[in-house]
Amino acid sequence: MAVVDAGNALAVEVTRAIRAGDVTALRKLLDAHPGLAATGIRQEGEAAGTRSLLHLATDWPGHLPSAPEVIATLVAAGADPNARFVGAHSETPLHWAASNDDVAALDALVAAGADIEATGAVIGGGTPLADARGFGQWRAARRLLEHGARTTLQDAATLGLLDRVTAFVEGGTERAEGLAGAESGPPDADDITSAFWGACHGGQLATARYLAGRGADLDWIGYDGMTPLDIAEASGAADVAGWLRGQGVRTRTESP
Repeated sequence: MAVVDAGNALAVEVTRAIRAGDVTALRKLLDAHPGLAATGIRQEGEAAGTRSLLHLATDWPGHLPSAPEVIATLVAAGADPNARFVGAHSETPLHWAASNDDVAALDALVAAGADIEATGAVIGGGTPLADARGFGQWRAARRLLEHGARTTLQDAATLGLLDRVTAFVEGGTERAEGLAGAESGPPDADDITSAFWGACHGGQLATARYLAGRGADLDWIGYDGMTPLDIAEASGAADVAGWLRGQGVRTRTESP
């Protein structure tokens, strides 16, 4: 893959066309510069790394004008829908679309052949679903499920897929359709607790109650130093937060 600096005149021009959703200008650039669609843009300083043009089309905050048409145009010109970011992580454009809850871009990437099971997420090195779940991008998470994404225990718990959570916890590969890593055996106590925290994050009361009954540590201080009650309240899950307080669970600041 050819790489140019972000300050390069051509890089500036193609970035502007992509971010503006100017498909006409983008096509002219691609026609005038064969191989441009597969070129990486290297950025120094903040958010340093090399990203593909499809990463530019899905970069934060996402939801760019004409994003699906831009994505289709780039792929038709030779862009790789599974290109990797080169830097602090190795996310694909689909990871970025999922992280931004950008369902339109997500659909366009999947239609173009993006791998919904690609690893490399900033959330535990996982799939695009891990990013969507971790960042609370629920529309993107649900759409990935519609596209057939497989779930880890953490994914399933956070999204309230109680049937899948039960299959993970109680085992049995005959029940493992849609599960990632189900063949590795039943989860341990730490897995149960982490999944419980995820259920509280996702506002999934039935799943949280089920995992509490399977030995989850209700006072575990998890991601970002937050207890299950902290994340439930931060997520606006009033029913989960109320139930947790009824169980004697405390916030981090309330804990000794």
